[in-house]
Amino acid sequence: MFLGSYTPSFDKETRRIALPKKIREYLATSEIILSFGFEKCIFGFDIQSWEKESAERLSEPLTDRSSRDLRRLFFSTAEFVRFDDQGRFVIPSNLLEYAQIKNPKIIGAGDHFEIWDEGEWEEHQKRLGGLK
Repeated sequence: MFLGSYTPSFDKETRRIALPKKIREYLATSEIILSFGFEKCIFGFDIQSWEKESAERLSEPLTDRSSRDLRRLFFSTAEFVRFDDQGRFVIPSNLLEYAQIKNPKIIGAGDHFEIWDEGEWEEHQKRLGGLK
């Protein structure tokens, strides 16, 4: 399970970020799937969680417009990413632009992790009821 909150090392020029060790320890492989998240963050899944979430999206009726739209967003923005032995990988530019990340914060969200801009995460916590 993905837990905790981390401030990773990040190189703005190369878009290279390092996954925290506690996040990497939960992963079975050196491959993750990143996609647009909600509220301007990036979702990160291990392969098993991605497959489970994908199956849930695909089980929803194709005749339902909101189901189709969520599928489109979920699958069209997803990218497989490999990280090196130190847990570093390059965030795809379309995802980085979407989430407008300048100073990343990685948070555990149970079955996935999320990458936020630190300022946006702080604002989101305030909207959640002052959890800062």
